[in-house]
Amino acid sequence: MFVTEALAQSAPATSETNTGTPAIGQTAPEATHTETGVAHDAGHGSPVFPPFDQSTYASQLLWLAITFGLFYVLMKKVIVPRVGGILEDRHGRIAQDLDEASRLKAEADAAIETYEKELSAARAKAGSIAAAAREAAKVKADADRAAIEADLSQKVAAAEARIETIKQQAFADVGTIAEETATAIVDQLIGLKVKDTDVKAAVAAVSVVKGA
Repeated sequence: MFVTEALAQSAPATSETNTGTPAIGQTAPEATHTETGVAHDAGHGSPVFPPFDQSTYASQLLWLAITFGLFYVLMKKVIVPRVGGILEDRHGRIAQDLDEASRLKAEADAAIETYEKELSAARAKAGSIAAAAREAAKVKADADRAAIEADLSQKVAAAEARIETIKQQAFADVGTIAEETATAIVDQLIGLKVKDTDVKAAVAAVSVVKGA
């Protein structure tokens, strides 16, 4: 705090301390407050608040300029560079994070596109394999059916030929049996032996009549 020159001159010189007892015949000296540095005179009104004292304006402006200059230098040399460095670092990190996110997104898009292409190719290949399998199965089934039909045809033809042979043999045996039977009947009824030529002629005549 500042003590004005006027107050310093107005303070009476005394060998006594502020807390001592004044000499006889003298009035008590004006007490000076150590807190504000302003003389206290109960008989001359209230003291002036130091910042409002016109006699200290010059020193106040000087210290204000010094303080502002120091604060400006501190802001320019220390605080602003640190804040700028922090903002630049954060800006760089944000830009790096954005670049990394863009790169990861591009990789993800490429992976998805590759997966979709491979999936489409796999589906197309599976469809072609299924179509080829169906065609091969159809061809095999047609071949098996043709082979079975050919086999059945051969078996039917062989059976028919065998039946015809058996039929012819049966017809031949029927004629012989008829001739033997007719000979035996005539022998039993008449007691005479009939010629084989006559028996065959008779059986043949009966067969012709039945066929007619």
